[in-house]
Amino acid sequence: MLKLEDISMTFNEDTPDEKIALQDVNVELEKGEFVTVIGSNGAGKSTLMNVISGSLIPDVGNVLINDQNVVNFPEYKRSKMIGRVFQDPMAGTAPSMTIEENLAMAYARDKKRRLVPGVNKKRQDFFQSYLETLSLGLEDRLNAKVGLLSGGERQALSLLMATFTEPYILLLDEHTAALDPSRAELITEITQNVVDQFGLTTLMVTHNMQQALDLGDRLFMMDKGQIILDIKGEEKQNLTVKDLLDEFQRIRGKQIDSDRAVLG
Repeated sequence: MLKLEDISMTFNEDTPDEKIALQDVNVELEKGEFVTVIGSNGAGKSTLMNVISGSLIPDVGNVLINDQNVVNFPEYKRSKMIGRVFQDPMAGTAPSMTIEENLAMAYARDKKRRLVPGVNKKRQDFFQSYLETLSLGLEDRLNAKVGLLSGGERQALSLLMATFTEPYILLLDEHTAALDPSRAELITEITQNVVDQFGLTTLMVTHNMQQALDLGDRLFMMDKGQIILDIKGEEKQNLTVKDLLDEFQRIRGKQIDSDRAVLG
């Protein structure tokens, strides 16, 4: 479903501010895999998401979706294949437009453009049925401006808009981080339900290590632009936050020892 081959990317190359954002990243995800991604600030998590979505083109490497190399496709060409939800609840919606208008735009993302009414009765019923799955009462507020919704409601709407056209890949970039704990828990539950319902291949960046362990069936730990830990299945289920921290320190220690050996 998703394959990254030898992805490398450097910002401000050959300057004093040079930073290696990604280094020789190789990943292969099967259809329906749900991967949580953790790592400290600057580890390369968001850059990885941007390379997959097409908002950044890597210096080296290939991005394959369903065996098609899309590495040179701009973001808008990948939008039919990829849904994305950002940390900012307003980033995935148009706040001055209504819920119905936002849904209509998202619905048209993978459709041919035609001169027809944006929303007819059949489509309105379709939108309402999907909104009902959120259990937030938004199906009764189709004409409400999105900017008037709460952060949790906007993020739930963003999630629905990113997924109801059933993209191949779903990218979640710390999409619960800006919410209060109760709303974050609700969006997490909705996320799991949506991913399960559509069988979406999903990558979710999070700073919450317990969330990373509780959700999904695979976990990546990133550091200095590399995936330094890749665990799945029963091994992931049996891990604790302390185990993750200990593993990070162990790997970091080995890297420091290796660097010292090279420097002699």
